Amino acid sequence: MENKLVILGAGESGIGAAILGKKKGYEVFVSDQNNIQKELQTLLDKEGIQWESGQHSLEAMQEAHLVVKSPGISSDIPLIKALKAQGKTICSEIEFAAQHTAATLIGITGTNGKTTTTLLTYQILKDAGLHVGLAGNIGNSFALQVAQTDFDFYVLEISSFQLDDILNFSPHIAVITNITPDHLDRYNYRFEDYIQSKLKISENQTENDFFLFNAADPVLNSVLKQTTLKAEKIPLAISEKSTQGVYSEGSHITINYKNKTTMINSAQFPLSGRHNLLNAMAASTIASLLEISKDSIRESLAHFKGAPHRMEKVLTIQHVQYINDSKATNINATFFAIDSIDTPMVWIVGGVDKGNDYESLLPLVRKKAKAIICLGVDNEKLRNTFENVTDIFIETQSMNEAVKIAHKVAAPKDTVLLSPACASFDLFKNYEERGNQFKNAVRNL
Repeated sequence: MENKLVILGAGESGIGAAILGKKKGYEVFVSDQNNIQKELQTLLDKEGIQWESGQHSLEAMQEAHLVVKSPGISSDIPLIKALKAQGKTICSEIEFAAQHTAATLIGITGTNGKTTTTLLTYQILKDAGLHVGLAGNIGNSFALQVAQTDFDFYVLEISSFQLDDILNFSPHIAVITNITPDHLDRYNYRFEDYIQSKLKISENQTENDFFLFNAADPVLNSVLKQTTLKAEKIPLAISEKSTQGVYSEGSHITINYKNKTTMINSAQFPLSGRHNLLNAMAASTIASLLEISKDSIRESLAHFKGAPHRMEKVLTIQHVQYINDSKATNINATFFAIDSIDTPMVWIVGGVDKGNDYESLLPLVRKKAKAIICLGVDNEKLRNTFENVTDIFIETQSMNEAVKIAHKVAAPKDTVLLSPACASFDLFKNYEERGNQFKNAVRNL
Protein backbone atom coordinates (compact mmCIF):
# COMPACT_ATOMS: atom_id res chain seq x y z
CA MET A 1 0.00 0.00 0.00
CA GLU A 2 1.29 3.42 -0.96
CA ASN A 3 0.23 4.96 2.34
CA LYS A 4 1.50 2.39 4.82
CA LEU A 5 4.48 3.67 6.78
CA VAL A 6 6.66 1.57 9.09
CA ILE A 7 8.81 3.27 11.74
CA LEU A 8 11.70 1.24 13.16
CA GLY A 9 12.72 2.45 16.61
CA ALA A 10 10.46 4.31 19.06
CA GLY A 11 13.02 6.84 20.23
CA GLU A 12 12.53 10.57 19.84
CA SER A 13 13.05 10.58 16.07
CA GLY A 14 10.79 7.54 15.56
CA ILE A 15 7.89 8.94 17.58
CA GLY A 16 8.23 12.28 15.77
CA ALA A 17 8.17 10.57 12.36
CA ALA A 18 5.10 8.54 13.44
CA ILE A 19 3.17 11.67 14.44
CA LEU A 20 4.16 13.48 11.22
CA GLY A 21 3.23 10.40 9.17
CA LYS A 22 -0.18 10.19 10.82
CA LYS A 23 -0.78 13.90 10.15
CA LYS A 24 0.14 13.42 6.48
CA GLY A 25 -2.42 10.63 6.07
CA TYR A 26 -0.18 7.56 6.33
CA GLU A 27 -1.29 4.39 8.07
CA VAL A 28 1.55 4.15 10.59
CA PHE A 29 3.06 1.12 12.33
CA VAL A 30 5.85 1.59 14.93
CA SER A 31 8.15 -1.33 15.76
CA ASP A 32 10.86 -1.40 18.44
CA GLN A 33 13.21 -4.25 19.31
CA ASN A 34 13.40 -2.89 22.86
CA ASN A 35 10.50 -2.21 25.21
CA ILE A 36 8.62 0.99 24.39
CA GLN A 37 8.19 3.17 27.48
CA LYS A 38 4.68 3.23 28.97
CA GLU A 39 4.10 6.95 28.38
CA LEU A 40 5.06 6.55 24.72
CA GLN A 41 2.70 3.59 24.37
CA THR A 42 -0.09 5.80 25.74
CA LEU A 43 0.86 8.59 23.33
CA LEU A 44 0.81 6.23 20.32
CA ASP A 45 -2.56 4.82 21.40
CA LYS A 46 -3.95 8.34 21.77
CA GLU A 47 -2.75 9.19 18.23
CA GLY A 48 -4.33 5.96 16.91
CA ILE A 49 -0.95 4.59 15.82
CA GLN A 50 -0.35 0.81 15.85
CA TRP A 51 2.84 -0.41 17.51
CA GLU A 52 4.77 -3.47 18.67
CA SER A 53 7.31 -3.61 21.47
CA GLY A 54 10.19 -6.00 22.21
CA GLN A 55 10.38 -7.35 18.66
CA HIS A 56 10.43 -6.58 14.94
CA SER A 57 7.94 -8.78 13.06
CA LEU A 58 8.63 -8.76 9.33
CA GLU A 59 5.15 -10.07 8.48
CA ALA A 60 3.55 -6.97 10.05
CA MET A 61 5.58 -4.82 7.62
CA GLN A 62 4.67 -6.60 4.37
CA GLU A 63 2.37 -3.92 2.98
CA ALA A 64 4.56 -0.96 3.82
CA HIS A 65 5.82 1.17 1.01
CA LEU A 66 8.12 3.34 3.12
CA VAL A 67 10.27 2.50 6.15
CA VAL A 68 11.77 5.20 8.39
CA LYS A 69 14.56 3.73 10.49
CA SER A 70 16.26 5.02 13.61
CA PRO A 71 19.88 6.11 13.09
CA GLY A 72 20.87 3.68 15.85
CA ILE A 73 19.85 0.65 13.75
CA SER A 74 22.60 -0.69 11.50
CA SER A 75 21.76 -1.34 7.83
CA ASP A 76 23.51 -4.70 8.13
CA ILE A 77 20.90 -6.41 10.30
CA PRO A 78 18.82 -9.20 8.64
CA LEU A 79 15.54 -7.25 9.00
CA ILE A 80 16.83 -4.28 6.97
CA LYS A 81 18.29 -6.61 4.32
CA ALA A 82 14.93 -8.42 4.10
CA LEU A 83 12.99 -5.15 3.75
CA LYS A 84 15.40 -3.95 1.05
CA ALA A 85 15.05 -7.28 -0.79
CA GLN A 86 11.28 -6.66 -0.85
CA GLY A 87 11.96 -3.37 -2.65
CA LYS A 88 10.85 -1.10 0.17
CA THR A 89 12.19 2.46 0.40
CA ILE A 90 14.20 2.93 3.60
CA CYS A 91 15.08 6.41 4.82
CA SER A 92 16.00 8.38 7.92
CA GLU A 93 13.73 10.68 9.91
CA ILE A 94 15.76 13.64 8.56
CA GLU A 95 14.81 12.62 5.00
CA PHE A 96 11.15 12.00 5.86
CA ALA A 97 10.72 15.32 7.70
CA ALA A 98 12.50 17.30 4.96
CA GLN A 99 10.02 15.95 2.39
CA HIS A 100 7.19 17.61 4.31
CA THR A 101 8.54 21.13 4.89
CA ALA A 102 9.27 24.08 2.62
CA ALA A 103 11.61 25.63 5.22
CA THR A 104 15.19 26.71 4.47
CA LEU A 105 17.43 23.94 5.82
CA ILE A 106 20.92 24.37 7.26
CA GLY A 107 22.71 21.04 7.72
CA ILE A 108 25.83 20.75 9.89
CA THR A 109 27.95 17.63 10.14
CA GLY A 110 31.53 16.70 11.02
CA THR A 111 33.26 14.42 13.48
CA ASN A 112 33.68 17.19 16.06
CA GLY A 113 32.37 20.72 16.46
CA LYS A 114 28.96 20.06 14.95
CA THR A 115 26.99 20.54 18.18
CA THR A 116 28.69 23.82 19.07
CA THR A 117 28.34 25.10 15.49
CA THR A 118 24.67 24.09 15.39
CA LEU A 119 23.81 25.69 18.75
CA LEU A 120 25.70 28.86 17.87
CA THR A 121 24.04 29.16 14.44
CA TYR A 122 20.62 28.61 16.01
CA GLN A 123 21.36 31.27 18.63
CA ILE A 124 22.43 33.86 16.02
CA LEU A 125 19.39 33.21 13.80
CA LYS A 126 16.98 33.26 16.74
CA ASP A 127 18.51 36.46 18.17
CA ALA A 128 18.09 38.06 14.74
CA GLY A 129 14.35 37.37 14.91
CA LEU A 130 14.11 34.51 12.39
CA HIS A 131 11.42 31.86 12.95
CA VAL A 132 13.88 29.00 13.42
CA GLY A 133 13.90 25.44 14.78
CA LEU A 134 16.79 23.40 16.17
CA ALA A 135 16.75 19.68 15.35
CA GLY A 136 18.55 16.59 14.08
CA ASN A 137 20.94 15.05 16.54
CA ILE A 138 19.96 17.71 19.06
CA GLY A 139 16.81 19.43 20.34
CA ASN A 140 13.37 17.98 19.64
CA SER A 141 12.67 15.63 16.75
CA PHE A 142 12.80 17.35 13.33
CA ALA A 143 9.70 15.44 12.17
CA LEU A 144 7.76 16.41 15.30
CA GLN A 145 8.60 20.09 14.76
CA VAL A 146 7.51 19.87 11.12
CA ALA A 147 4.24 18.28 12.29
CA GLN A 148 3.56 20.80 15.06
CA THR A 149 5.21 24.16 14.39
CA ASP A 150 6.81 24.16 10.98
CA PHE A 151 9.43 26.87 11.21
CA ASP A 152 10.76 28.96 8.29
CA PHE A 153 14.33 27.82 9.01
CA TYR A 154 15.81 24.69 10.60
CA VAL A 155 19.36 24.35 11.88
CA LEU A 156 20.07 20.61 11.82
CA GLU A 157 22.96 18.81 13.47
CA ILE A 158 23.33 15.66 11.38
CA SER A 159 25.31 12.52 12.18
CA SER A 160 26.78 10.14 9.62
CA PHE A 161 24.16 7.56 10.62
CA GLN A 162 21.38 9.98 9.71
CA LEU A 163 23.08 10.82 6.40
CA ASP A 164 23.44 7.12 5.52
CA ASP A 165 19.69 6.94 4.91
CA ILE A 166 18.94 10.13 3.01
CA LEU A 167 17.59 10.04 -0.56
CA ASN A 168 16.75 13.58 -1.68
CA PHE A 169 17.62 15.58 1.44
CA SER A 170 19.32 18.79 0.40
CA PRO A 171 20.19 21.63 2.80
CA HIS A 172 20.45 25.15 1.34
CA ILE A 173 23.62 25.60 3.43
CA ALA A 174 25.73 22.55 4.33
CA VAL A 175 28.72 22.53 6.66
CA ILE A 176 31.40 19.91 7.32
CA THR A 177 33.46 21.00 10.33
CA ASN A 178 36.12 18.25 10.01
CA ILE A 179 36.54 14.52 9.41
CA THR A 180 38.61 12.24 11.63
CA PRO A 181 38.13 8.50 12.25
CA ASP A 182 35.01 7.79 14.35
CA HIS A 183 32.23 5.16 14.49
CA LEU A 184 34.42 2.89 12.37
CA ASP A 185 32.72 -0.09 13.99
CA ARG A 186 29.63 0.83 11.91
CA TYR A 187 31.62 1.30 8.68
CA ASN A 188 33.41 -2.06 8.42
CA TYR A 189 36.43 -0.31 9.91
CA ARG A 190 36.84 1.52 6.58
CA PHE A 191 37.59 5.23 7.06
CA GLU A 192 36.73 5.84 3.36
CA ASP A 193 33.15 4.64 3.96
CA TYR A 194 32.75 7.02 6.89
CA ILE A 195 34.10 9.93 4.79
CA GLN A 196 31.65 9.17 1.96
CA SER A 197 28.84 9.10 4.49
CA LYS A 198 29.69 12.64 5.66
CA LEU A 199 29.90 13.93 2.07
CA LYS A 200 26.32 12.82 1.43
CA ILE A 201 25.24 16.09 3.06
CA SER A 202 26.07 17.84 -0.20
CA GLU A 203 25.19 15.25 -2.83
CA ASN A 204 21.74 16.68 -3.62
CA GLN A 205 22.68 20.34 -3.38
CA THR A 206 22.37 22.57 -6.47
CA GLU A 207 24.41 25.53 -7.71
CA ASN A 208 22.10 27.83 -5.70
CA ASP A 209 23.26 26.21 -2.45
CA PHE A 210 26.37 26.67 -0.29
CA PHE A 211 28.90 24.22 1.07
CA LEU A 212 31.14 25.43 3.93
CA PHE A 213 34.17 23.40 4.93
CA ASN A 214 37.24 23.56 7.11
CA ALA A 215 40.05 24.38 4.67
CA ALA A 216 42.71 23.18 7.12
CA ASP A 217 41.31 19.65 7.33
CA PRO A 218 43.63 17.36 5.33
CA VAL A 219 41.04 14.60 4.88
CA LEU A 220 38.39 17.00 3.58
CA ASN A 221 40.84 18.73 1.28
CA SER A 222 42.02 15.57 -0.40
CA VAL A 223 38.55 14.07 -0.79
CA LEU A 224 37.09 17.33 -2.17
CA LYS A 225 39.74 17.30 -4.91
CA GLN A 226 38.22 14.03 -6.15
CA THR A 227 34.58 14.99 -5.65
CA THR A 228 32.38 17.14 -7.87
CA LEU A 229 29.99 19.26 -5.84
CA LYS A 230 27.39 21.50 -7.45
CA ALA A 231 27.05 23.83 -4.47
CA GLU A 232 29.19 26.91 -4.11
CA LYS A 233 32.18 26.01 -1.94
CA ILE A 234 33.19 28.41 0.83
CA PRO A 235 36.43 27.49 2.63
CA LEU A 236 36.97 28.44 6.29
CA ALA A 237 40.62 29.13 7.18
CA ILE A 238 42.09 30.35 10.43
CA SER A 239 45.47 31.62 9.37
CA GLU A 240 45.46 32.22 5.63
CA LYS A 241 43.99 35.38 4.20
CA SER A 242 41.78 34.54 1.24
CA THR A 243 40.07 36.68 -1.35
CA GLN A 244 37.17 34.21 -1.61
CA GLY A 245 36.15 32.50 1.58
CA VAL A 246 36.40 33.12 5.30
CA TYR A 247 39.42 33.70 7.51
CA SER A 248 40.19 34.94 10.99
CA GLU A 249 42.85 37.41 11.94
CA GLY A 250 43.34 38.85 15.41
CA SER A 251 39.89 39.39 16.86
CA HIS A 252 38.03 39.62 13.53
CA ILE A 253 36.35 37.11 11.28
CA THR A 254 36.48 38.25 7.65
CA ILE A 255 33.94 36.89 5.16
CA ASN A 256 34.77 37.48 1.50
CA TYR A 257 31.92 36.56 -0.75
CA LYS A 258 30.79 37.83 -4.17
CA ASN A 259 32.96 40.98 -4.04
CA LYS A 260 31.54 41.85 -0.63
CA THR A 261 33.68 41.84 2.51
CA THR A 262 32.10 41.56 5.95
CA MET A 263 34.24 41.89 9.08
CA ILE A 264 32.80 40.62 12.37
CA ASN A 265 34.40 41.39 15.71
CA SER A 266 34.80 38.10 17.60
CA ALA A 267 36.80 39.48 20.55
CA GLN A 268 34.00 38.81 23.05
CA PHE A 269 33.38 35.19 21.96
CA PRO A 270 33.72 33.23 25.24
CA LEU A 271 34.86 29.80 23.95
CA SER A 272 38.60 29.26 23.63
CA GLY A 273 40.66 27.18 21.19
CA ARG A 274 41.18 27.14 17.41
CA HIS A 275 38.41 24.59 16.88
CA ASN A 276 35.88 26.90 18.56
CA LEU A 277 37.04 29.80 16.41
CA LEU A 278 36.29 27.63 13.36
CA ASN A 279 32.84 26.87 14.77
CA ALA A 280 32.24 30.62 15.21
CA MET A 281 33.42 31.27 11.65
CA ALA A 282 31.02 28.68 10.24
CA ALA A 283 28.05 30.04 12.22
CA SER A 284 28.89 33.66 11.33
CA THR A 285 29.17 32.77 7.63
CA ILE A 286 25.80 30.99 7.63
CA ALA A 287 24.21 34.05 9.26
CA SER A 288 25.92 36.37 6.80
CA LEU A 289 24.64 34.33 3.83
CA LEU A 290 21.15 34.74 5.31
CA GLU A 291 21.74 38.52 5.40
CA ILE A 292 21.86 38.89 9.17
CA SER A 293 23.71 42.07 10.18
CA LYS A 294 27.24 41.87 11.51
CA ASP A 295 26.27 43.73 14.71
CA SER A 296 23.59 41.15 15.43
CA ILE A 297 26.08 38.31 14.80
CA ARG A 298 28.69 39.95 17.07
CA GLU A 299 26.13 40.35 19.90
CA SER A 300 25.12 36.67 19.67
CA LEU A 301 28.75 35.50 19.64
CA ALA A 302 29.43 37.48 22.81
CA HIS A 303 26.54 35.90 24.73
CA PHE A 304 26.97 32.29 23.65
CA LYS A 305 27.09 29.75 26.49
CA GLY A 306 28.47 26.62 24.77
CA ALA A 307 27.16 23.07 24.62
CA PRO A 308 26.50 21.09 27.80
CA HIS A 309 29.02 18.28 28.49
CA ARG A 310 31.54 19.95 26.19
CA MET A 311 34.50 21.39 28.17
CA GLU A 312 31.96 22.42 30.81
CA LYS A 313 33.57 23.90 33.92
CA VAL A 314 31.84 22.23 36.86
CA LEU A 315 33.48 23.52 40.08
CA THR A 316 36.82 24.52 41.52
CA ILE A 317 37.46 22.68 44.79
CA GLN A 318 40.62 23.37 46.85
CA HIS A 319 42.05 25.16 43.78
CA VAL A 320 41.45 22.13 41.53
CA GLN A 321 39.32 22.79 38.43
CA TYR A 322 36.89 19.99 37.41
CA ILE A 323 35.88 19.91 33.75
CA ASN A 324 33.10 17.77 32.20
CA ASP A 325 33.86 16.89 28.57
CA SER A 326 31.67 13.77 28.48
CA LYS A 327 30.63 14.65 24.93
CA ALA A 328 34.17 13.80 23.76
CA THR A 329 33.32 10.34 22.45
CA ASN A 330 36.24 10.11 20.01
CA ILE A 331 40.00 10.68 19.91
CA ASN A 332 39.91 13.98 18.05
CA ALA A 333 37.54 15.61 20.56
CA THR A 334 39.70 14.48 23.46
CA PHE A 335 42.79 15.76 21.64
CA PHE A 336 41.25 19.28 21.50
CA ALA A 337 40.26 19.02 25.16
CA ILE A 338 43.71 18.02 26.47
CA ASP A 339 45.38 20.49 24.13
CA SER A 340 43.40 23.37 25.62
CA ILE A 341 44.48 22.62 29.22
CA ASP A 342 47.65 24.28 30.46
CA THR A 343 47.95 22.85 33.98
CA PRO A 344 48.94 19.39 35.22
CA MET A 345 45.99 17.09 34.58
CA VAL A 346 44.20 14.10 36.07
CA TRP A 347 42.51 12.46 33.10
CA ILE A 348 39.38 10.28 33.36
CA VAL A 349 39.09 8.23 30.14
CA GLY A 350 37.38 5.12 28.79
CA GLY A 351 34.12 3.48 27.81
CA VAL A 352 33.16 1.63 24.64
CA ASP A 353 36.02 1.73 22.15
CA LYS A 354 34.85 2.54 18.60
CA GLY A 355 38.00 1.34 16.86
CA ASN A 356 40.14 4.08 18.43
CA ASP A 357 43.82 4.58 17.78
CA TYR A 358 45.17 6.26 20.92
CA GLU A 359 48.72 6.79 19.59
CA SER A 360 47.99 10.36 18.48
CA LEU A 361 47.23 11.33 22.10
CA LEU A 362 50.53 10.04 23.52
CA PRO A 363 52.66 13.20 23.15
CA LEU A 364 50.00 15.39 24.79
CA VAL A 365 49.27 12.89 27.56
CA ARG A 366 52.99 12.50 28.33
CA LYS A 367 53.31 16.25 28.64
CA LYS A 368 50.20 16.99 30.70
CA ALA A 369 48.81 13.97 32.56
CA LYS A 370 50.05 13.20 36.06
CA ALA A 371 47.42 10.49 36.59
CA ILE A 372 45.09 8.45 34.37
CA ILE A 373 41.85 6.94 35.64
CA CYS A 374 40.21 4.41 33.32
CA LEU A 375 36.45 4.27 33.68
CA GLY A 376 35.15 1.36 31.63
CA VAL A 377 34.25 -2.31 31.51
CA ASP A 378 37.11 -3.20 29.16
CA ASN A 379 40.23 -1.01 29.49
CA GLU A 380 42.74 -3.33 27.84
CA LYS A 381 43.53 -1.06 24.89
CA LEU A 382 43.94 1.99 27.12
CA ARG A 383 46.12 -0.02 29.48
CA ASN A 384 48.38 -1.15 26.64
CA THR A 385 48.82 2.42 25.41
CA PHE A 386 49.02 4.52 28.57
CA GLU A 387 49.92 2.32 31.54
CA ASN A 388 53.59 3.28 31.51
CA VAL A 389 53.05 6.94 30.57
CA THR A 390 52.11 8.19 34.05
CA ASP A 391 53.06 7.20 37.61
CA ILE A 392 49.41 6.71 38.54
CA PHE A 393 47.19 4.49 36.38
CA ILE A 394 43.98 3.26 38.01
CA GLU A 395 40.96 1.34 36.70
CA THR A 396 37.40 1.61 38.01
CA GLN A 397 33.82 0.97 36.91
CA SER A 398 32.20 3.63 39.07
CA MET A 399 32.00 7.35 38.37
CA ASN A 400 31.86 8.18 42.10
CA GLU A 401 35.02 6.20 42.69
CA ALA A 402 36.76 7.79 39.67
CA VAL A 403 36.01 11.29 41.01
CA LYS A 404 37.09 10.39 44.56
CA ILE A 405 40.41 9.02 43.26
CA ALA A 406 40.89 12.14 41.11
CA HIS A 407 40.22 14.31 44.17
CA LYS A 408 42.88 12.39 46.14
CA VAL A 409 45.64 12.61 43.54
CA ALA A 410 45.02 16.18 42.30
CA ALA A 411 47.05 19.01 43.83
CA PRO A 412 46.09 22.71 43.93
CA LYS A 413 46.15 24.32 40.46
CA ASP A 414 45.63 20.94 38.73
CA THR A 415 42.73 20.17 36.38
CA VAL A 416 40.58 17.04 36.59
CA LEU A 417 39.29 16.35 33.08
CA LEU A 418 36.59 13.85 32.16
CA SER A 419 37.21 13.41 28.42
CA PRO A 420 36.51 9.76 27.68
CA ALA A 421 37.39 9.46 23.93
CA CYS A 422 34.90 6.58 23.92
CA ALA A 423 31.17 5.91 23.75
CA SER A 424 29.37 5.60 27.09
CA PHE A 425 27.13 2.58 26.61
CA ASP A 426 29.06 0.12 28.81
CA LEU A 427 28.22 1.87 32.11
CA PHE A 428 25.80 4.66 31.16
CA LYS A 429 22.68 5.25 29.10
CA ASN A 430 24.42 7.96 27.04
CA TYR A 431 27.11 10.63 27.30
CA GLU A 432 24.65 13.01 29.01
CA GLU A 433 24.09 10.57 31.86
CA ARG A 434 27.86 10.06 32.13
CA GLY A 435 28.40 13.83 32.31
CA ASN A 436 25.61 14.34 34.84
CA GLN A 437 26.99 11.58 37.09
CA PHE A 438 30.41 13.27 36.92
CA LYS A 439 28.92 16.64 37.87
CA ASN A 440 26.96 15.11 40.76
CA ALA A 441 30.03 13.25 42.03
CA VAL A 442 32.08 16.48 41.92
CA ARG A 443 29.36 18.40 43.76
CA ASN A 444 29.27 15.66 46.42
CA LEU A 445 32.97 16.16 47.19
